[in-house]
Amino acid sequence: MSKLLGRQRVRDLLLGLGLLCATLALMLYPGQAMQAVRDGLSLCYNVIIPSLFPFFVLSSLVVELGLAGYLGRLLEGIMRPVFNVGGACASAFALGFIGGYPVGAKTAINLYEKGMCTKTEAERLLAFCNNSGPAFILGVVGAGVFASSRVGVLLYLAHAAASACVGVLFRFYKTGSDRPEGRQRPRPQFQAQRFSAAFTGSVRNAFLSTLNICAFVVFFSVVIKLLFLSGVLPGLARLMGAALAPLGLTPRWAERLLTGAIELSSGVSTLAGEGALAGRLSMAAFMLGWAGVSVHCQVLSFIGGSGLSVGTYLVGKLLHGGLSALFVAGLTRLIPLEAPVSAYLAEQVDGIAALDFHTALTISTVCAWVVFLFFLLVAAAALQKGVGKGRGSVV
Repeated sequence: MSKLLGRQRVRDLLLGLGLLCATLALMLYPGQAMQAVRDGLSLCYNVIIPSLFPFFVLSSLVVELGLAGYLGRLLEGIMRPVFNVGGACASAFALGFIGGYPVGAKTAINLYEKGMCTKTEAERLLAFCNNSGPAFILGVVGAGVFASSRVGVLLYLAHAAASACVGVLFRFYKTGSDRPEGRQRPRPQFQAQRFSAAFTGSVRNAFLSTLNICAFVVFFSVVIKLLFLSGVLPGLARLMGAALAPLGLTPRWAERLLTGAIELSSGVSTLAGEGALAGRLSMAAFMLGWAGVSVHCQVLSFIGGSGLSVGTYLVGKLLHGGLSALFVAGLTRLIPLEAPVSAYLAEQVDGIAALDFHTALTISTVCAWVVFLFFLLVAAAALQKGVGKGRGSVV
């Protein structure tokens, strides 16, 4: 089979058939396709743009101004022994958890392009720093899909723990190709005189990155809709359910899994229906860890011609999904999800799910600037510490 697909003519034939089927589907279901586009644009307007744009600006500024280098000097003693990456990579790890997909991956690629981490370190980062943000897990999945803030917290803890475990596992990736210890990276410099150029460039690049992501979101919204209407996805689900019936996978669960494997938001929304709670939570955890083909296409568009390994990234996301599902399955046995949670936490998480565009944009922007100020203070502390050592060494 692999030899057959390796032939150029066969690949061209399959591509042509795929494009022909897509064209026919658009002609047969024009109204439904237009509605899917509207739904995708609505998702971009209310969620994608306000949640990602400020953090794209922030991640670019952190790298461009050299703040990641100062953070690296302080966190080298943690990042190197735990994840076998430089301390500057902590910025990608932190922003990946705060900003959500694909801010962490974008920051890792920026660090590599600026020479602040090696190619091997960037590939290790891509395997575990591209994570879902707390707003999506707590608000959309926890409060929105499962109507439980306790579920959202449980999913987020499992998601974070699985990401850290993947990072620890990938610390052994290409250990022989690490940069020799004797070769030092350039001393970080805070380039305040370039702030205006860095800021305008960051805003411009953040806009293009956000627009790129919105294009993929709208595209896969249409793809999911057409796959359902044409019967392709239900048919694949029936085949998958029949093949994995001994493992207890029914066609309904297979359809949910396939939907989430392609597009995360559509997949987790299907889990609001019937089925055992533990099973639905484990599948939601897997979807959040895997992130979906839509998110992968967003990351691959950033990787471009950088030469970074795509396989490492995909293996890391698959491990992330599997470990997340495993952790949630174990936690559901230990934590009684039916028990009430504090009213304050429930109100806060429910409020996240009900945010409109302007409120979400305001909160996201404020959070981004708070994190930027944190990086700025870290840089200032490191700079002051370096100046103090320099003075102390003068005889």
